[in-house]
Amino acid sequence: MVLLGEAMTVHFIGAGPGAADLLTLRGRDLIAASPVCLYAGSLVPEGVLSHCPPGCRIVNTAPLSLDEIMAEIAAAHAAGQDVARLHSGDLSIWSAMGEQLRRLRELGIPYDVTPGVPSFAAAAAALGVELTLPGLAQSVVLTRVEGRATQMPSRETLTAFGATGATLALHLSVHLIDKLVAELVPHYGPDCPVAVVWRATWPDQRIIRATLATLAGAVPEEVERTALILVGQALAQEGFEESRLYAGDYDRRYRPVGTDPRFPGTGS
Repeated sequence: MVLLGEAMTVHFIGAGPGAADLLTLRGRDLIAASPVCLYAGSLVPEGVLSHCPPGCRIVNTAPLSLDEIMAEIAAAHAAGQDVARLHSGDLSIWSAMGEQLRRLRELGIPYDVTPGVPSFAAAAAALGVELTLPGLAQSVVLTRVEGRATQMPSRETLTAFGATGATLALHLSVHLIDKLVAELVPHYGPDCPVAVVWRATWPDQRIIRATLATLAGAVPEEVERTALILVGQALAQEGFEESRLYAGDYDRRYRPVGTDPRFPGTGS
């Protein structure tokens, strides 16, 4: 089935972790140009809506079902009105965008996607840390503990990810700390540093630093849902090697070194 209407586009926009100014310029401009805005009100702060144009139809989708959300989009499509569809963080992970795009393709409604600042990046910035450090961790695993809404594939377990020693960014898991600790201590050790960042970049942002051994007792009850848990030795920001990228004796394209550089004549 293809709905008939004037040309329009549904703009899926990563609304970032919370702060209204942590949007891409493209995302801000698309919001400002769209007469309809659908936003996930449970996670997207109202400050982001300040970019909406006067007279914009603003709909909080938090209490809506997927069918009801698609009905809003279909109505805008029939009226030839662009839609700014806002999801928190970046749309590439845990956004429920995929199921919406599948339905839009079935309906013949055009869409595009604008990325946003992901919550794990905002959390790392709030902590002032680099999540990949030479000799400690060169990978970041974005994952979660299995919950009620979505089951984890059997291959994607904390035990399997923990065996790599990578920095873990655990979303939607703060209510399952005991399970998380039990599965990770054998791989990272009880003294492994942990950071919990709740509502990163929001006015009431809170940061909790602990170890795997002390984590359960360090997180108060009110810190839930949107809290992100980071686990790994990189959080200590010590005991790592300096990058070869900036080493004085490292021959690279933009800084040739020695009498026989690998990339001669490219240093200018």
